[in-house]
Amino acid sequence: MPIDAARAVAADPKVTRFAWTPADVQLYHLGIGAGRPATDPAELRYVLEDRLHVLPSFAAVAGGGMAGDGGGVDMPGIDVDLTRVLHAGQRVTLHRPIPPSGTATRTTRVTGVYDKGTAALLDVRSEVTGDDGPLWTTDSRIHVRGEGGFGGDRGPSARTEPPHGAPDRILERPTREDQALLYRLSGDYNPLHADPEFARRAGFDRPILHGLCSYGIVLKAAADTELDGDVTRIRSYATRFTGVVFPGETLRIRLWRTEKTLRLTATAADRDDAPVLTGTTLTYQ
Repeated sequence: MPIDAARAVAADPKVTRFAWTPADVQLYHLGIGAGRPATDPAELRYVLEDRLHVLPSFAAVAGGGMAGDGGGVDMPGIDVDLTRVLHAGQRVTLHRPIPPSGTATRTTRVTGVYDKGTAALLDVRSEVTGDDGPLWTTDSRIHVRGEGGFGGDRGPSARTEPPHGAPDRILERPTREDQALLYRLSGDYNPLHADPEFARRAGFDRPILHGLCSYGIVLKAAADTELDGDVTRIRSYATRFTGVVFPGETLRIRLWRTEKTLRLTATAADRDDAPVLTGTTLTYQ
């Protein structure tokens, strides 16, 4: 069986040492659309090294992020076809602001393998610690089509109640036709996002944008409009990936304010508001 749930959960964690530089942060920010307009001071703080601050979503790609650990599927007990793999959810919890450069240790393990009938769902946690203590924790959910039906636990539901009432703000963020080609330089080289033939084998008409790219675009939009770009106030950011974006489409972001929490959704404006991100929450101080 391609997935041995008991072996995957019982396996020793994978421990890796990695580093990042301001150039890594700048490339990531450019990959999610920062730096436009190029003379806007609010954009230059994402791309100029003398004033650089780091969006918390950078944690998902630092040192290769999940891609550096095999995308969550290069673990004992897991042997699956990449054309069947989709990112289902992502959370980052900040223990302190991410510095523009650093060296850290990442400890990654599979925390759950669930049987969804037609698919398997993997929960993967990475804890990152710098020389001065914990930096961040990421939790990823990986959906593997065709690998369910093994009689395992269905696992907890990730669904949340949608926000009530009209949104407090609606934002639109266009993506570029080459967005995925730029974003993949931050470490996720899955050909699903670049190779048309591979995308067709995976069931898509053309390459799709990385879910984590949409994740970063939405976080930046929320931080810029609701927190005046002060990323040090962000404590956690989580979402469920419920649909795809094709490079060149526009993300429509709806935002609801509650006490120290923003709730968000993102849809593909070009395709009748097809869902992209749901159950999205940003907590801040």
